[in-house]
Amino acid sequence: MAVWNVTHVSHLLGRTLFGYSKNDLSVAQGYGSFADLVDLALLKDNPAPAAPNTWVNTTPAASQTTSGETGTWYREFNYWWFKLMYKEGLNMQEKMVLFLHNHFANERDKVVYPQNMYAQNALFRKYAFGNFKQLVKEISIDPAMLIYLDGHNSRGSAPNENYARELLELFTMGIGNYSETDIKQAAKVLSGWQVSGLSATFVASRWYTESSVMILGKTAKFDINSLVDHIFDQKATAEFLCRKLYQEFVYYKPNETFVLQMAAVLRSNNYEIKPLLKFLFTSNEFYTPAYIGSKIKNPTELMVGAAKLLELPAPDYINMYEMAKVLQMQLFQPPNVAGWPGQREWISSTTYSYRGGFTDSLITGKRYNGVAVTGKLVPVLFAQTFNNSEKAVEFVDDVCLLFLAFPPTVKKKAFLLETLLGGTIVKNWSTYTPGANVNLQQFFKAVMRLPEFQLC
Repeated sequence: MAVWNVTHVSHLLGRTLFGYSKNDLSVAQGYGSFADLVDLALLKDNPAPAAPNTWVNTTPAASQTTSGETGTWYREFNYWWFKLMYKEGLNMQEKMVLFLHNHFANERDKVVYPQNMYAQNALFRKYAFGNFKQLVKEISIDPAMLIYLDGHNSRGSAPNENYARELLELFTMGIGNYSETDIKQAAKVLSGWQVSGLSATFVASRWYTESSVMILGKTAKFDINSLVDHIFDQKATAEFLCRKLYQEFVYYKPNETFVLQMAAVLRSNNYEIKPLLKFLFTSNEFYTPAYIGSKIKNPTELMVGAAKLLELPAPDYINMYEMAKVLQMQLFQPPNVAGWPGQREWISSTTYSYRGGFTDSLITGKRYNGVAVTGKLVPVLFAQTFNNSEKAVEFVDDVCLLFLAFPPTVKKKAFLLETLLGGTIVKNWSTYTPGANVNLQQFFKAVMRLPEFQLC
């Protein structure tokens, strides 16, 4: 079993949460074992949060788009989710909700109404640690999904194949494990549903009329439930999901031998996600040294995590919302049905600069375009929460240990120390001297602009 130490605990928190604070790390270390931290905190079931506002229960109407209400509500929806991420504590539910949002990707521009997207988000939250097979059954008749992949216009006599294709290709089995005929026949089974406002209704007259169809080698009069059950009887399904979870939480190049072990755990637990996650996060594989600090933070992880790290009492969610678009990860607006590809796609010469601009804004109180940011850092007060705040060399070490997934080079650490000192000598450093606030501001900006800060 992996050694229980600060490196491994930090790695676990970095992958399962949207960042963490110094206090979060301290509390996590107090659990004393990976099993307890995972069982009692990370995978603990949470009650459903209060809705962002009463609009979630209003019937979608065209007047809401022409009046601009839908745009205002989507903003509020984003702020609400950012806050849930920021306030998550040591629980990874929100991380799993985002994983599912990306796995079953829907775009707000196609779905249009935030009421439908909110209901889908609540569905992901309900099954974040639950049964993946049941989630697939319910997402198949989810109004947002029916709208997004045109299922609400599908009839058995003229089935729309969009959802059937993505169900097999992106949501359950993966390319190479089904045929075009399987898609066409599955599309018939998935037909018959219409969306009215917040609800989906089955209309028998719009369903397929054949007495049976053949899908994945089996002939039957399938309905959605029996179709999904049949898909989940296929060996490829558990492996496909486990491979995707591995790439998200462990390493972008899957260890296929370990993926097979994960799939065995998932199947033996009838597709319950929680036992699989516990197996993963208590495995030696997860703590492989080469994987630590190997993941490029997505923009949401970067923004929410930076605010947590600096212990901002009131993060500026408007700032996060605006920067999310610039950093190419606007919640509820993935690029396509395949979701955000992630990893190296997050970084370009443009987005890297804007990432630095965002972290700067938390410290300077000004966004890249000069707009004021609320809830900015008070550098001296934050620095003084560290035990070694008055010892320059040790303070730099402590900050690097907390802020970075692995140590910077000797040269980079010397640069950070020089930035902190701002021309004075080590023995003269103190957070109580005039100018310390400015020095600390430059120091924190420098740490958060390091390439290492982009990794977790």
